[in-house]
Amino acid sequence: MLGFVARRLLYLVPVLIAVSLLTFLIASLLPGDLAYVILGDQATPEKVEALRHDMGLDQPIWWRYVSWLGHVLEGDFGRSFRTGQTVWQAVAERLPVSFELMLLAQIAALAIGVPIAIACAVRSGSAFDRFMTGSAFGMLSVPTFLSAILLIYLFAVELRWLPATGYVPFEENPAGNLRFLVLPALTLALAEWPGIMRVLRSDMIATLQEDYITLAKAKGLKASRILFVHALKPSSLTLITITGINIGRLIGGAVIVETIFALPGIGRLLIGAIYTRDLIILQGVVLFVAGGFVLMNFIVDMLYAVLDPRIRHGHA
Repeated sequence: MLGFVARRLLYLVPVLIAVSLLTFLIASLLPGDLAYVILGDQATPEKVEALRHDMGLDQPIWWRYVSWLGHVLEGDFGRSFRTGQTVWQAVAERLPVSFELMLLAQIAALAIGVPIAIACAVRSGSAFDRFMTGSAFGMLSVPTFLSAILLIYLFAVELRWLPATGYVPFEENPAGNLRFLVLPALTLALAEWPGIMRVLRSDMIATLQEDYITLAKAKGLKASRILFVHALKPSSLTLITITGINIGRLIGGAVIVETIFALPGIGRLLIGAIYTRDLIILQGVVLFVAGGFVLMNFIVDMLYAVLDPRIRHGHA
């Protein structure tokens, strides 16, 4: 098991280096001069040249990348030229908002997708199965921003049940916090449950046709025990993969959703850094998000090893 964990950890290093290099290159090759953006109306040739020298912008791009990566390895991700905040401070302020949003969205997606998948697998080929499968296809084609607008119109404008925008920290008002996050979380969940439902449905249908399921029925076990104990667990391997991949999708969706619902999360921080060309914040946040996504995939690999011993022993 230790060897399995060590190999997986080694795989993470080149991925993070590749992401950091790509992010740095994209940010550095954007048109315009960052020194002019920072100085604004006070930009003069002398001031621009002095600022470029202070920020190392007059150095070759490979040297700037090596220098930036060296500081990152020391734990220094840089500081915003607009706010003076370090990347760590900016991320620490906004991470709880994004984490809570993604957690609620994932819980809601599983709460919708898993029961529907089980019901469709048990009634495979029925009118209910065909209807839900078609509905899942339809939901996959609806973009996140459109779902957000429709939910705001229905629950905030027409029914006035929930607020359209804003945020209250959980420690200040737990009930108010959840009210502000219901619509954003539901928006993300509506984009995620169809994939969960379709994958689990297919795996459950295949599992229910296995010989050991027939044997369990012949032994007189309860249908609920056969379904939730003997069929659901071996069908959950692909579901775990989808859940891990969904984290990356949720991060991408959170950029749009946090902007629409005015949530002070990582997504809005990233959008603000792009608009203002705050490259230090941009590079740091992208690297942080990539690290989180890679870590989630590592956790998924570990769950595989727990659920199926053949994987950690290399016989799968």
